[in-house]
Order: sequence, then C-alpha cells, then structure tokens
Amino acid sequence: MRAFERLHPADGLHFAISSEIPLSGGLGSSAAAIVAGLFAAARLTAPVDAHDDADVFALACELEGHPDNVAAALHGGIVVCTEGEVHGFPPPPGLGLLLVVPDDGVLTEAARAALPQQVPLADAVYNTAHGALLMLGLQSGDLELVARGLRDRLHEPYRAALYPRSAALASGARELGALGATISGAGPSVLVWVAQEQRERVREALELQAAGWARVLTSAFEGKGAKSARTIES
Repeated sequence: MRAFERLHPADGLHFAISSEIPLSGGLGSSAAAIVAGLFAAARLTAPVDAHDDADVFALACELEGHPDNVAAALHGGIVVCTEGEVHGFPPPPGLGLLLVVPDDGVLTEAARAALPQQVPLADAVYNTAHGALLMLGLQSGDLELVARGLRDRLHEPYRAALYPRSAALASGARELGALGATISGAGPSVLVWVAQEQRERVREALELQAAGWARVLTSAFEGKGAKSARTIES
C-alpha cells in the first residue's frame, strides 16, 4: 500500500492481494509487494508505457533500501546489480530449486548485526572467486560450476548460530543429492539447488530432515518479472 501511494492515492480503492511467497525468512516478499504496488499504481496513473522500468525500479530501490530483490521481482530471471545498474540473463535449463522454510523466523536486523565490519582478505578473495564461478555456471548452464560456486565465507558462517538447523541442513545438502544449498537472504530459509532429475528424490530427503520445524516447497526460476502482469483496467 505504501508503494502504491507513491504514485496514486489509495482512497476509495479495494485491494485483493494474493502471494505464494512466505512473509518471512529471506525470500523477498517485501520487494515483491513493493514492485506490485508500484506497478499497479503506474498502470492506473498513466498509459501503459508512460512509466518505464527505470522509474519503478528507482522508487522500489528507495522503498526497499537496496536493489537486489526488487530487480529480480521487476525483471525476472537471474539479475546482477551494481550501483544504478541491473544486468540479467535467462535462468539455465535443467536447474531446479527447493525451499526449506522454517516455522520460526529471524529478524533481519539481528542477521545484519551478526556480520563483522571487517573480514579476512582470504575470505573476500574466496567469495569473489566462487561468485564468479556461480555466475559462469548459471549463464552457461554448467551445473558443476553452479555447485562449486555456492560456497560462502562472508555471511553464512557468522549467522549460523541464529539458525543452527538451517545452517546444518544447508551444509549437508550435497549428501542428500543436491548440488548445494545457500541461506536465502538474511535467512533462515534455505535455498536448495538441484538438478531437475534429482528434485523429487532430494525433496523427499529434505522433508525427513525438516520434519517438525520447517516446510519444504518446490520452486523454480521465473524468467519473466512484473512486465508479464496483466494490464489493470481503470
């Protein structure tokens, strides 16, 4: 609603909102809501092309505080964000996703506070190299490179104490048949990366591991973002 009202008053309007994104856990629900609100208001205030993606993106970044999740919600696919720029490419074929969403959440503020102000040079180099491997694997469709690129030393080790069960599940995902796993956003949700042909087998194993404290959801890369939404008729 706050996002919508940046472009259009909400007085006298009725909103029906449906979302499959869990509202906590580091899965980008706030960014999706912001983009949806701005996109809906843009369609009501002007012809379809009057508000371009740059307008919506700038406002969404302002409201969210950073570009990462709003860029993905707006554009879809794989996105890489730098200051003022977004670069994207289609998701690779053959790569599937599973989400493990714990019943108990973690405050984003607590997750941010757990990070150190300085990190060892070796860890910074490690993450830079593995981030490059991940991007190369995603763009080329090489799932072995994707698996190698999922390793992290800059945020997951420092936050593991906030969600020990999520951290343990993520570190053991390869033993269950997955390519690997990462903590989603600030956590505690776990994003499990799998080859499509292994997804159901890995899902069954995850459900046993998560019984009693989390739910397992099947997900996928979405190639289209907010542009694919149906135009609202005023």
